[in-house]
Amino acid sequence: MKKVHLTQADITTFAVHAIVNSANKSLLGGSGLDYVIHKKAGPLMKAECIKLNQEKGGCPTGQAEVTTAGNLPAKYLIHAVGPRWFNGERNEPQLLCDAYSNALFKANALHASTVSFPNISTGVYGFPRQLASEIAIGTILSLLPLYTTKIDNSLK
Repeated sequence: MKKVHLTQADITTFAVHAIVNSANKSLLGGSGLDYVIHKKAGPLMKAECIKLNQEKGGCPTGQAEVTTAGNLPAKYLIHAVGPRWFNGERNEPQLLCDAYSNALFKANALHASTVSFPNISTGVYGFPRQLASEIAIGTILSLLPLYTTKIDNSLK
């Protein structure tokens, strides 16, 4: 059985297979959750992000990249780049949907049975929280039937 559990907590403390980071395009750290994740994950993860930035020019909006989780209790970090909010005039809802979709596709490729997602783009990027939550939940629930990895329901 595949299951979604919603909670408000510090996802950097979760011992899961993958934590999704609300990243910026450079992947080099920013503010909010991205800052906290970079600070807690440490230099190994930072070095991987620098390499991705140098080799690929970072990560486009709506896409995702994977690194190890460094000092975090998770195994992997999936850096998903959500859109800045421009009053819905620049395809932001679709780009946010793409960020969640691509993060989930990366998690599936990693065979991650436990994945923690934040509410992407709702901090300094200004995406309305309610709309972002609806997009996140709708996207994840619509893709869950396609997720081939067995979900671990033991986390509470």
